[in-house]
Amino acid sequence: MPWLQLRYTTDKQSADLISDEMMECGAFSVTFLDAQDTPIYEPKPGDFLLWEQTIAIGLYDAEADMDAIVAHLQQFPFGQKGSYKIEQLEDKDWIREWMDSFKPIQFGDRLWVCPSWCEIPDPAAVNIILDPGLAFGTGTHPTTSLCLQWLETHIQPQDTLVDFGCGSGILAVAALKLGAQKAIGIDIDPQAIEASTANAERNQVLNKLELYLPDAQPELQADVVVANILAGPLRELAQVISNYVKPGGKLALSGILDSQAEEICQIYSQWFDLEPVAQQEDWCRVSGTKKQLN
Repeated sequence: MPWLQLRYTTDKQSADLISDEMMECGAFSVTFLDAQDTPIYEPKPGDFLLWEQTIAIGLYDAEADMDAIVAHLQQFPFGQKGSYKIEQLEDKDWIREWMDSFKPIQFGDRLWVCPSWCEIPDPAAVNIILDPGLAFGTGTHPTTSLCLQWLETHIQPQDTLVDFGCGSGILAVAALKLGAQKAIGIDIDPQAIEASTANAERNQVLNKLELYLPDAQPELQADVVVANILAGPLRELAQVISNYVKPGGKLALSGILDSQAEEICQIYSQWFDLEPVAQQEDWCRVSGTKKQLN
């Protein structure tokens, strides 16, 4: 069916209010875009952040009375700010369009992440079946990519891995499919636990994965620990994360901007012999080996 799109460019406070009124006026969906390419790097868990200049996009049936909808929005003070534009969208299969934008991605020599609707490029490789969605990490972002590349060369048979801030579970699942004996995923968000469970089940490794919220996390030391979160939590939880790595064990940290890498290295160098920092676009990975006890 054909659609009409109402694009409202305004400030972040007004964008949220406009979104609510768009839904009241029959929008099928409302999405937000950054109007000025201003990155948001470190939201706190559970925060919903918008950019200083935000575009709220309401999607409507082609028969919708857009003049009446705009008039409704402009009766409010927040609707009188900024500017708007009405666009006609061509009739197409939007679900298929979205699916076609995701393709299998290779990491290293033998690891692939494949959407479920795509043909697996190399059946003999290590293939992770993972669909894009609400779950925090599909391999497309540089921070996840850096971790997957590292795991592909560092996981050994019989390893136990801790995925600290597991999100979708992609790193834990990858480690298990690469040969790890056991993985433990920890995350503050119950939705992440659900997503990790579903992805582990889809990849037939759920029997080797344990998942915990922080208040229930076990005391243990693992052969390998990965933490793809953000620089702030990596600073604040440095001692906690480091304690999960056994002497001689391996650590990989990601979610770090290039401007933050030096500080993270300084913090973790007290416990680890660090490797050269790896970088992809503006993001870095810090990795190393836990120092042996004296």
